[in-house]
Amino acid sequence: MLNQLKKIFPSLTYYTPADYELKENFMWFKTPENKLIGIHKNELSTKETSILSAFLTPYEPSFPMKTEKEKKWTDLINGDTESFAKLDTPYRFVYFNMPIKQVAPKTFKEAINTLFEQDVSIIWKNEQEGIIIEELEQLSETISYKHIIDILMSDLYVKINFLVGYFQSDTINIHSYYKNMNYGGKIAFKSSDKNVITYFEAIPSIIMNQLDFQFKNSLSQSILKEFTTDKEFFKMIDVYLESDLNISVTAKKLYMHRNSLQYRIDQFKKHTGIDIRSFHQAMSVYLALIAAHEIND
Repeated sequence: MLNQLKKIFPSLTYYTPADYELKENFMWFKTPENKLIGIHKNELSTKETSILSAFLTPYEPSFPMKTEKEKKWTDLINGDTESFAKLDTPYRFVYFNMPIKQVAPKTFKEAINTLFEQDVSIIWKNEQEGIIIEELEQLSETISYKHIIDILMSDLYVKINFLVGYFQSDTINIHSYYKNMNYGGKIAFKSSDKNVITYFEAIPSIIMNQLDFQFKNSLSQSILKEFTTDKEFFKMIDVYLESDLNISVTAKKLYMHRNSLQYRIDQFKKHTGIDIRSFHQAMSVYLALIAAHEIND
């Protein structure tokens, strides 16, 4: 069908985030396969628009106009090293996602700009996810995403996730960095209830996601045994590792008595032979929990 339409409307093009600045000149439609196509308005009469709307869904992109800096970042990610002659300060990518059709990209960007107190570059992948580019030279101090997440969710009334990347001082591997952040963002929140995760915290989940089902099933069963579906234990281990294996701090965060937490740890050792007070054994259990979560999800 699209090939036939292309013969009738030579301007027909596929939609990508890089094209959204053309929305004023193009009429956009969503196909039954959820692909977005655009046709220049000069090629469409009122009758042709009505006919197309009968079997395609009219679509109006809601992205903000791309800034000159966002265009340069997009070119740089796609391999155009001339976009920035030189980067004088470090930068990092921050992946975000939010539920479909709950917040317009324009509204999201306005909220981000308000929190950063300046115009921040965002590379949109679609209307629900993208990459914030945080340049260190723009900030008086590094932004704490754990601090701003509550403000954003309160103002926008929507759940938002952030995967916070690491600072880079050059652009040699920027395309790989961009791909890794998008891939990591899709994986990181599958096995975590947190809204903000650093890329380094997400590495175990990213690694486990690349392993086959048989290995993950074997790992979870052999290590966790009857604790495989114990969601309360999952939460306890997550907080325990986050608290650097400190029982007192973990108990406080979980609103448990220290002795009750100690009892649960002792019971797990009794049934599995694994002592999660040892870092390496705790990490093995954590990987097994990620595997179990992916299998049971």
